[in-house]
Amino acid sequence: AALTVRFLTRRFIGEYGDMEFIYSHNLIVDGREILFHIWDVPNSQEQAEEGTSEEKRIQWADSFVLVYSICDRASFNILPLKIRFIKAAKEGQSQEKVPIVIVGNKRDLHHQRVVSSEEGRLLALSLDCGFYEVSAAE
Repeated sequence: AALTVRFLTRRFIGEYGDMEFIYSHNLIVDGREILFHIWDVPNSQEQAEEGTSEEKRIQWADSFVLVYSICDRASFNILPLKIRFIKAAKEGQSQEKVPIVIVGNKRDLHHQRVVSSEEGRLLALSLDCGFYEVSAAE
């Protein structure tokens, strides 16, 4: 949620509950106006829900940004399963590759890091995804 709000408002807010939100945002990209609809789902909520809710989100979306904390190994370890689930649901229907980006957040907390940048890059490479490390706080 912090990364989404930072993208939308350019502000950092550090504390969020486990709430699900859908945001809409217009942005000019390469001279074209793009309307983003962002369905922001906390990881803890995803794990507690039935698979049908997650399937609904996957069918709704055109692309995916999966965020993990570099300070939380469990948030990283769940990514391969989620990415395979997304690809099976989206790419099984068409021949088009679904855009997926893996984002390691909390780069500013490097002293608490438990997932290396190299691990993130290798996972993204092995699953044919984009990869970035960022800090929503910075």
